[in-house]
Amino acid sequence: MGHSRPADQAGLRRGNLALLVRTLREHGALSRAQLAVRSGLSKATVSSLVSDLELRGLVHSAGISAGGQGRPGQLVALRPTSVSGVGLDVHVGHVGAAVTDLAGDIVFRRRFVCDVPALGPERTIDHLAELATAALAEVDGLVGPPVGVTVSVPGLVDTSAGTVTLAPRLRWRDVAVADELAARTGLPLDLISVDNDANLGAMAEQAAMNGESGDPVTDLVYLTGDFGIGGGVISGGRLVRGSIGFAGEIGHMGMDPLGPYCSCGRRGCWETRVGLGALLHACADPDDPVRDPTLDLDQRMRMVRARAAQRDQRTLDALHQIGSALGVGVSILVNLLNPAVVVLGGYFAALPEWLVEPIRNQVVAGVLAPGAGGARVVGSRLGFTASTTGGALAALRRVLDDPTVVPLNQPEDEEAPA
Repeated sequence: MGHSRPADQAGLRRGNLALLVRTLREHGALSRAQLAVRSGLSKATVSSLVSDLELRGLVHSAGISAGGQGRPGQLVALRPTSVSGVGLDVHVGHVGAAVTDLAGDIVFRRRFVCDVPALGPERTIDHLAELATAALAEVDGLVGPPVGVTVSVPGLVDTSAGTVTLAPRLRWRDVAVADELAARTGLPLDLISVDNDANLGAMAEQAAMNGESGDPVTDLVYLTGDFGIGGGVISGGRLVRGSIGFAGEIGHMGMDPLGPYCSCGRRGCWETRVGLGALLHACADPDDPVRDPTLDLDQRMRMVRARAAQRDQRTLDALHQIGSALGVGVSILVNLLNPAVVVLGGYFAALPEWLVEPIRNQVVAGVLAPGAGGARVVGSRLGFTASTTGGALAALRRVLDDPTVVPLNQPEDEEAPA
């Protein structure tokens, strides 16, 4: 019977199922009558759709609604443990993994410190596959199977092919990450996607902000503070990818044609002034533990924070130098994009007390619009975890956009509602 239904009818049903899942995710448990009001669909349609979602295990009965007029209604709620989203992260100094449930809450997070440029793509993807397999084993029984796996990489990504086109800091070029990961893990290739770390970080930061009270943030610039500097731009609520998906490579804005050489082979790129390498070089000698690549970045940033808090002059000078150079680039971005918020991610997020003020001063001085066009400069809520969190949330979007990616169960397998 399903085969004879017109394609547009099936598409409409998928869209309506997605609408109910998103409504429940946003508002919590609702009765079928409340779902009909919130979604604008008829009660009969809502009842049919809820039955479908129950058979897929995505929703369950959640008691009786109290109050209101007429008969009390049976509440329907998402079942957060029904499916999972997996975010994997390739970084200069580590690979990482995060798993979320359907509600977007993190149920697993782990990082493995390693020198990715030295390892090369093959061995790095070996580690990434091991981490993904370990993550899925660890959450088995806690959450359902993954509806998607998104790999975050610092560089230019061909998202349609799942390939890293160029990642200068990793020394990767034309690496078929999705194919290689599928071959090592046995996960279906159509479950795996690859995206730029700053794009995923921007989406995660926007979700974190919009999960709090207040007006939704629709215009945001997110900066990754790492050895490389990337940017994720959200404008009018949508991620800006550019004509072929390579927007946001702001670390390679040329600031000084006679400046130091960058990983990309050019001179004086912004990341040579404000990248993690510039900070470490300015604040510590080569034998200092702050510059030890075998230590996790969180540990190294805690050392820098401690020295700044103790008013170590070299550290304070280095932070002021980075903050001022950041401010110059942020001013350009604010003039160009007029965001409501500029979010400082990665290592910048560990040091907002020392970086935000010099950035704000530069932005107020360098932006034409009065009051910097209303742009706020804030530290990230997620720090080094933004891109893996964003990857896991991006993976979940497959089920939020189309709940039929989760197969129907037989009714006897379900804890049938009373």
